[in-house]
Amino acid sequence: MRQTWEVSLPDFENASVAVGEVSYFVASSGAGPAVLLLHGFPQTHVCWRHVAPVLAGAHTVVVPDLRGYGASRAPAGGRRGEGYSKREMAGELIELMAGLGHERFAVVGHDRGARVAYRLALDHPERVTRVALLNIVPTIDQFERMGEGPSLGYWPWFFLAQPAPFPERLIGGDPSAFLEHIFDAWARRPDAIDADSREAYRRALTAPTIAAMCADYRASFHLDRQHDADDRAAGRRIAAPVLVVVGEDETQLADAREVWRAWAQDLIAGVVPGGHFIPEEAPRELASMLAGFLAPAQAVDASRGV
Repeated sequence: MRQTWEVSLPDFENASVAVGEVSYFVASSGAGPAVLLLHGFPQTHVCWRHVAPVLAGAHTVVVPDLRGYGASRAPAGGRRGEGYSKREMAGELIELMAGLGHERFAVVGHDRGARVAYRLALDHPERVTRVALLNIVPTIDQFERMGEGPSLGYWPWFFLAQPAPFPERLIGGDPSAFLEHIFDAWARRPDAIDADSREAYRRALTAPTIAAMCADYRASFHLDRQHDADDRAAGRRIAAPVLVVVGEDETQLADAREVWRAWAQDLIAGVVPGGHFIPEEAPRELASMLAGFLAPAQAVDASRGV
């Protein structure tokens, strides 16, 4: 059977890196300041296939599968998602990057990966140089707005957080239909997620990875939003420069810049074409914006600010 990374990142080196009881799949390439790219739900590192090679021209680019996703192997989460809180996942990635020789690094995250990315920046400010967050607002803000009109589109937050094994069994009953619905409903251009990529995501959707995805969402319901609430009450903010990017079809995130302003000391924001899956729907625009943000001058064009 082909592995999940065979269609993903040509010219990147693939490795398994042990961090405690987790075996992380990691693709890496390039030279220069380190950048960690974190994918979202329901994907793998494959989503960065058009962006990572561009950034590798000026950076050492590290692209893992998140804990339990794709080819990363991890134990099942606890009843409330213990093991998959963004605080725990961020701590493991600090160890992973240190083991690869990167004590300080930038981080770019999409969707669930962005939730790990901002937790990295909040919990480990001495290690994170810059952080780019794609198509999210903080978890506590997300829960606070989910009682409004767009709530039907937020179904994974409550469905996947249901007690095991209810969501696991339903997803496992027809994983292809599960993925196809998400890609077709959340993207402006579903064909941007091509057949090879969809096949890779489908191969990666096994019983253990389905369990990991559910644990990820259970952790947000039970653990992550409390961590955010504690930070908000204490007035903690991200010290590193922050870039927030949303797809222009994500109308429920039109206020993302204003939301993140309460969480970041140094914030710029931009919009790129497309819907939810902007690393695949707008890879050229996103890569250009990230390259500017990650450069010393921070020469990002935020003229289309959110």
